[in-house]
Amino acid sequence: MFKVHCLNNIAKVGTDRLGANFALTDSIECADAIMVRSASLHDVDFSHNLLAIARAGAGVNNIPLERCAERGIVVFNTPGANANGVKEMVIAGMLLASRDIVGGIEWVDENSDDPNVGKAAEKAKKDFAGTELAGKNLGVIGLGAIGAMVANAGRSLGMHVYGYDPYLSVKYAWSLDRHVRHVNDLKEIWANCDYITIHVPATDKTRGMIGAGEIAAMRDGVVVLNYARDVLVDEIAMSAALQTGHVRRYMTDFANSVTTQMKHAVVTPHLGASTKEAEDNCAIMAADELRDYLENGNITNSVNYGTVDMGPIEGAMRLAAFHLNVPNMIGQITSAVSAEGVNIENMTDKSRGNYAYCMLDLGSEISDQVVQRLACIDGIYRVRAIRK
Repeated sequence: MFKVHCLNNIAKVGTDRLGANFALTDSIECADAIMVRSASLHDVDFSHNLLAIARAGAGVNNIPLERCAERGIVVFNTPGANANGVKEMVIAGMLLASRDIVGGIEWVDENSDDPNVGKAAEKAKKDFAGTELAGKNLGVIGLGAIGAMVANAGRSLGMHVYGYDPYLSVKYAWSLDRHVRHVNDLKEIWANCDYITIHVPATDKTRGMIGAGEIAAMRDGVVVLNYARDVLVDEIAMSAALQTGHVRRYMTDFANSVTTQMKHAVVTPHLGASTKEAEDNCAIMAADELRDYLENGNITNSVNYGTVDMGPIEGAMRLAAFHLNVPNMIGQITSAVSAEGVNIENMTDKSRGNYAYCMLDLGSEISDQVVQRLACIDGIYRVRAIRK
């Protein structure tokens, strides 16, 4: 029986999919797996029982990935599960930026007691006039699940779309509207686009990627949208550009002490993926990933280990080993198994950076003592014996 601890509220439609081999637990120390949304795990001392963490969402900056990899703890995320919810939020952001809808609503609230509010509104509406999206240039930075949807939605709204993604996958390339202009230099986005939206993960390379220099290179009156991660934008530089009017609007989903004081910023409280559908989709995907890994050892959508899928266990036993990505590790593993007179019926090994994951289907079972000897090999982090 596998025990799963939910650090945040995880949709029941997801946890119900775990099945009879699983039980929810209130104790994180006893858990074989953790399901989490936004709670930070950086200061959590993980127990030796912990095998996996599933993030019901795309971003994993709340999880210590390196520490998990060194412990043989697989970290999953759910790419694309909340993409439509975020896409709709971005479209709403563009509409709110192009038309002073918020200002108009506030005016109506302030004048709601005026018996002649209707007549007054006809005079006041000129103060809230805006522009249309059709015909404008939209720059989309990052063409993954969300970015590709936003690019296509922009095309549907009659916009000219520029897309930038040096790591564009074949999957999302095929999904893009053929009229999306793929550019290889962000300078084309800065110079040509009236609206710029960013959809990349928060990494050391992307942190602050929209800084003072990038903002200065943008068109006057540009609208910048950030529904990805707050650290992608230099907020001090953005605040200064809003003050001068060089940036017309900054639309962000991240409320903090800087953004909430920005002139001409529209700040929402991290609502991008806060829809019932997105939460359900993320919970379902996270649960499916955990179940397949804990029951079969298969890894899908991991952010710290490579993808490995050998299907359901077909042999007498499946052995899974986490190890350093260095020479002769596979040889040591297979030699230890062969020395027991056990046939290896199927095997795969995938690496990601410094870490690798090896799975073997065995023709007969090996003892726990052999599993423990394997775990003691220098460079091996963890060994799992998975039985039907």
